[in-house]
Amino acid sequence: MWNFGIIGAGLIADFHAKAIGDIPNAQVVGFCDGGSGRATQLAQKYGASTFNDYQELITSELTNVIAIATPSGFHLEPATLAASYNKHVICEKPMEVTLERINQMIAAHRNAGTYLGGIFPYRYNQSFQVLKNAINQGRFGKITFAGIEVPWWRNREYYQDSWHGTWKLDGGGALMNQSIHMVDYLLALMGPVTQVKGFADHLEHDIEAEDTAVAILRFQNKAMGTIYGTTASYPGQFRRLQITGTNGTVIQEEDSFKVWTFREEHDQDQKIREQFGDIHGGGGVSDPAAIPYENHTKNIAAFLKAIETDTPFAIDGEEASKAVELILRIYDK
Repeated sequence: MWNFGIIGAGLIADFHAKAIGDIPNAQVVGFCDGGSGRATQLAQKYGASTFNDYQELITSELTNVIAIATPSGFHLEPATLAASYNKHVICEKPMEVTLERINQMIAAHRNAGTYLGGIFPYRYNQSFQVLKNAINQGRFGKITFAGIEVPWWRNREYYQDSWHGTWKLDGGGALMNQSIHMVDYLLALMGPVTQVKGFADHLEHDIEAEDTAVAILRFQNKAMGTIYGTTASYPGQFRRLQITGTNGTVIQEEDSFKVWTFREEHDQDQKIREQFGDIHGGGGVSDPAAIPYENHTKNIAAFLKAIETDTPFAIDGEEASKAVELILRIYDK
């Protein structure tokens, strides 16, 4: 049985608790917070214990896996302490707010022989693997363009008296917090970016970091691309991906394929269009609480399976750092 201690007691901590609760050989045994008192409420909700701080939770004999769901700029300290107590860590995105801090986390777990994993649940949509297979099969021919759009909305209350949109604890704004899932998705499909030019600014919200950003990309495979992310697009629209090449085009909205067209039609193409034709999702467009947790379950279950089978985890520390690295390049930090 994997006994999770969750550090943090906000919305994401609740997501993690729900997700872990759906894994047969896992349970949440404890929560802690930074003084808000919400850990007690979550502990009562899930039949777990409350710890005074993250040090007490990590050092407890009750826990053998630590889930970090704190503000982004406070992932390093509990992650490295957990490694020193030989406990595995699954960490909410972004892994941390600078590459230096991420590298410290990676080094600590490598030296301890423990697992460090990231949370990017979009990768566990069935549509992701279908699209990845099409790319691996060369169905697009020469890919010429790949781009993502995350035109979301957050009201002013979201940022008011909050760590959101601060450089120290959020590491950025619309890109680092909201759009990072799709940035990771794009990189997982397309591979490394060799050149990037970007603009980022706060155009609506009174925050330190950006509420709107755009970037143009050149991938290692020579394709060109774009990234657009915002929290200033009322009332919020579906996230979108487009990949096109000399032999095909796919346009994806949420987890659905609005266009799935290739020069050479395969037997399974019509089935794919039917299976993924209707839009499912939309969580997060304007309400963070509307994001479903089921893919968190798949993400965390895959992490545990990697530990149990002593095999690499697909979203380890190095892999989870790639989206952060690209976003920092867009910020030119």
